[in-house]
Amino acid sequence: MRARYGVPLGITAVGAAGIAYAAGFEVRSFRLRRVSVPVLPRGMRPLRVLQVSDIHMVGGQRKKQRWLQSLAGLRPDFVINTGDNLSDPEGVPETLDALGPLMEFPGAYVFGSNDYYGPKLRNPARYLLEKASGRHGLNGNAPAVGVIHNPWEELRDGFDSAGWVNLTNTRGNLKVEGYDIALTGLDDPHIKRDRYAQVTGGPQEDADFSLAIVHAPYLRVLDAFTADRYPLILAGHTHGGQLCIPFYGALVTNCDIDTKRVKGLSTHRAGGHRSYLHVSAGCGTNRYTPVRFACPPEATLLTLTARDRD
Repeated sequence: MRARYGVPLGITAVGAAGIAYAAGFEVRSFRLRRVSVPVLPRGMRPLRVLQVSDIHMVGGQRKKQRWLQSLAGLRPDFVINTGDNLSDPEGVPETLDALGPLMEFPGAYVFGSNDYYGPKLRNPARYLLEKASGRHGLNGNAPAVGVIHNPWEELRDGFDSAGWVNLTNTRGNLKVEGYDIALTGLDDPHIKRDRYAQVTGGPQEDADFSLAIVHAPYLRVLDAFTADRYPLILAGHTHGGQLCIPFYGALVTNCDIDTKRVKGLSTHRAGGHRSYLHVSAGCGTNRYTPVRFACPPEATLLTLTARDRD
């Protein structure tokens, strides 16, 4: 009897413990990562940029709200929000409340698909199938039907009223400690809302520094930004893989970027040029899959420093 049922029961116990850890602890184990990126022109003082992403706010997530509010204590020079703030049509007030202290600082934002549309229950195995077939989001798949429309306009109005710059397929500028920071942003490539033709032309020549921002790090977007010589690209969307294997890493990215660059700082090359790329693992999850494993929720404080050479 023991030989027959001991192993299955043991596997079941380990699996249950893993799910309990992923859903009960790690998903609420918020972390701040610190990264230094040598991208500024020589002579500029360092700038501290707080990147928040993939909040996926659901009503009642008090710990997440308090943690986001506490990030204001970092006193960043400016804030970049790389989208997917919502996972609940009723989540706008709580999202704005959580980000309220951060909106006291200069900032800018792009939206992700979950800002526009509510999530749907789906089989997690579909992410593996999409990876194998190269079909992600609406890129190669049929248009979404029967989706919930989130009140993204209310979120936009809240950000805009605080002075954050809307970078939906457009350019904008921030004045930070006497510096002119030029920003170029795209709407979400995951649902084919990116329009690079509207922002093409490369960094703003008379700005002190230029930065590129997008929600989902699809290769077509990374190639375009890099070929246009943007020194740094900020993105989110991937959740860092969300369910990772210890000592191995992510299995999927939910886009066409490789798993080695699913989160953190890396580089991208295109058109004979190189850009730094930072992908945030984000601090939330789809409301229907509220688990993380070997991939804690996060925000990132990036310290931009001067390049070694021009």
